[in-house]
Amino acid sequence: MWNSRKKRNRKELIGPGEPLKREGGRRNRELYGIMYFFTAIFIALMGYFVYYVQFRSTKAINSSYNMRQQNLAKLVIRGNVYSAGGDVLAEQARTKDGKEVRYYPERELFAHAVGYATHGGCGVEKAANISLLTSNAPLSERLRNEMAGQRNYGDNIYTTYDKKLQQAAYLALGKYQGAAIAMEAKTGKILALVSKPDFDPNKIDEEWDTINADSDSSALVNRAFQGLYPPGSTFKIVTLLEYLRENPDNYTDYRYDCKGKMSYDGVSVVCYHGSVHGSVDLYESFEKSCNCSFANMGTLINVDRFKRTAEGLLFNGELPLDLAYSKSSFVLSNESDSEELLQTAIGQGNTLVTPIHMAMITAAAANDGNLMVPYEIDHRSNYKGSLIEQYYPSSYGRIMTKEEATLEREFMERVVEKGTGKKLRGLSYTAAGKTGSAEYGTVKGNSHAWFTGYSNVEDPELVVTVILEGAGSGGDYAVPMARKIFDAYYAKK
Repeated sequence: MWNSRKKRNRKELIGPGEPLKREGGRRNRELYGIMYFFTAIFIALMGYFVYYVQFRSTKAINSSYNMRQQNLAKLVIRGNVYSAGGDVLAEQARTKDGKEVRYYPERELFAHAVGYATHGGCGVEKAANISLLTSNAPLSERLRNEMAGQRNYGDNIYTTYDKKLQQAAYLALGKYQGAAIAMEAKTGKILALVSKPDFDPNKIDEEWDTINADSDSSALVNRAFQGLYPPGSTFKIVTLLEYLRENPDNYTDYRYDCKGKMSYDGVSVVCYHGSVHGSVDLYESFEKSCNCSFANMGTLINVDRFKRTAEGLLFNGELPLDLAYSKSSFVLSNESDSEELLQTAIGQGNTLVTPIHMAMITAAAANDGNLMVPYEIDHRSNYKGSLIEQYYPSSYGRIMTKEEATLEREFMERVVEKGTGKKLRGLSYTAAGKTGSAEYGTVKGNSHAWFTGYSNVEDPELVVTVILEGAGSGGDYAVPMARKIFDAYYAKK
């Protein structure tokens, strides 16, 4: 009897079991939830780590606030910077009293392209800073030097800069303030990069306070990458693209009667120097750079779509560049007034662009709509010449269709054949492009001279973009400057 009662009591206490099972299941679900939560956090952290290493680590390492650079400088002799042809552009040297200094043999010629290594750095000196302070000398040599308390030699950087083309661009700008860029349309390789006013990087330390305080010349600003200008008529490349997109089947029907001045909603626009172009179609509007016709076009296109087209060409966005740059701006919206609408259509108003950005848009049109990422470093080697890292052309992506790019090229070819780019006719090479005279300031008639274009229209090769501050007409001043760069390029072949 005792045994059976004991057994029955055990059944009463343990037998049902269901509440315990449910409690255990709830605990398991809680444990699984915690496990999934921390697993998700771990995956997110790993994802961010991969993203950081891939896209942001170089910027962080090259930051002037990174103390690791100062530590490396104590252990490594900074590497040299070379042109594409092997000319020394920056090297470590010693003064007569034994002081170690950074020496720039070409002085002002590569001031902004190569830059300087102190005061936060700029140019290639900043973009490749960590590479120049990293030694890939033979391991045995590095160990031996470290044991002896001696510094190792840093890696060398070979740029894409062509010294002769750089000289041609530098001389072409002459006394003007402005910028010139030359790069390959199919690769994005930058062959020349000039900005004026310039400075002697050998004297950057002793003259820093003076140069840095001179806001009139702003010599430290790399105008090619950081100078923001009204694009003037070069922006008609963008306005044209939008009109073509909205009128793919009937753009050839467009006509406008230019009387030298047009008015819309109480706002007036005049053609450059009051030129009267008469009855013009779309091609003639572009090749003659008719402001009135393009202002009229601005009233015909959809503002929202126009903004999307501009932003698709990287206005208001990040550019895939290694060197410090300024963002171009496009502010037109449905809230804008009629004056802003008309001015934007002709490249004036509040639209601002950098020369490198204008060169990138031109390069994309020349390369069937495919934008190649501009780059200025070709490869890195150790101080003995062994290759450490090779850089290759890379595509940013298509920013216009192949058909649109073909049409843009047709229009730009006619600018040289029949329009404002006539000073590029009849040469040993063919060329195409767009001129611009961008008004600025409060004095009527003051304008920057622009040209952006490419050579060899059948198979585009070299893209050249030039801006001359306050020079006047793009056709009269910027085109001859661009021609000197093209001439130097083909003189080498």
